[in-house]
Amino acid sequence: MDYQQILDTIKSDLSLMPCTGKVASYIPELAKISPKKIGMHLHCINSGHYSFGDNEERFSIQSISKVFGLTMAMSVLNDKFFERVDVEPSGDPFNSLIQLEYENGIPRNPFINAGALVISDILISELKNPKKDFLDFVHKITENDTITINPEVFKSEKECSFRNAALLNLMKSFGNIKNDIEEVLDFYTYQCAIAMSCKELATAFMIYANSGKRLSNGDQIISPQKTKRINAIMQTCGFYDEAGEFSFRVGLPGKSGVGGGIAAVHPGHYAVTVWSPPLNPKGNSELGMYALERLTTLTGFSIF
Repeated sequence: MDYQQILDTIKSDLSLMPCTGKVASYIPELAKISPKKIGMHLHCINSGHYSFGDNEERFSIQSISKVFGLTMAMSVLNDKFFERVDVEPSGDPFNSLIQLEYENGIPRNPFINAGALVISDILISELKNPKKDFLDFVHKITENDTITINPEVFKSEKECSFRNAALLNLMKSFGNIKNDIEEVLDFYTYQCAIAMSCKELATAFMIYANSGKRLSNGDQIISPQKTKRINAIMQTCGFYDEAGEFSFRVGLPGKSGVGGGIAAVHPGHYAVTVWSPPLNPKGNSELGMYALERLTTLTGFSIF
């Protein structure tokens, strides 16, 4: 498969695409990012790296970090924590309170904000130094210890976290948050503020394409069975109330973030990431969705 030629075709196609999306503005620091930024990086298990555009520029990964949080929680608690967070698609916006009220403070899945906040609460209870341990995990799966948070994004997001604070208070009232609300909110925001490039994210996501193993040395980061489950949750819940549309158009497990990034995997083949800040009304990268749809169309392969 000539992946570079395919990516070059996608780059050309994107240059002709009208973009009606809007850069996320509810986090003021994200609103400063140029809407013209675009990059894509594919890391193939058998043949290496392929890319174009701003693929090595770091950006705020936001909700893509939820995949790493879920991976860590599954490592330290096995399946026990699924008593506190479900694995069903939500069908509602990522920060909805309504469903949470109806379902007694149990989030539908780990990738909506409420679910990721519960995961953060669990990690605070289980880890000695949650922030350091989380960043160490990212360093381990990328083999790059220069990755860190964007402090301006962290501060900006923390100052605007009123809805996430509301989610935490609601779940606390149902007994599903065990630690101090401010501590959980701080740790969750820290994860979202991590800055990575498309290339770094593709390297990180290789464990989900490679049965839980690091490609470079074969280290088993998480078991194949748990990797399969994480991929399943990405497939059904990784794009909030647009998960069905992503499966229909792209056909890969993946996760989006409001920073404009999307990471996806074709198990056994590759990990791929794309970054384009303008978002569609569902909060997913408009051109990123199109780029990944073109990828599976031009290769002729998805998981289906």
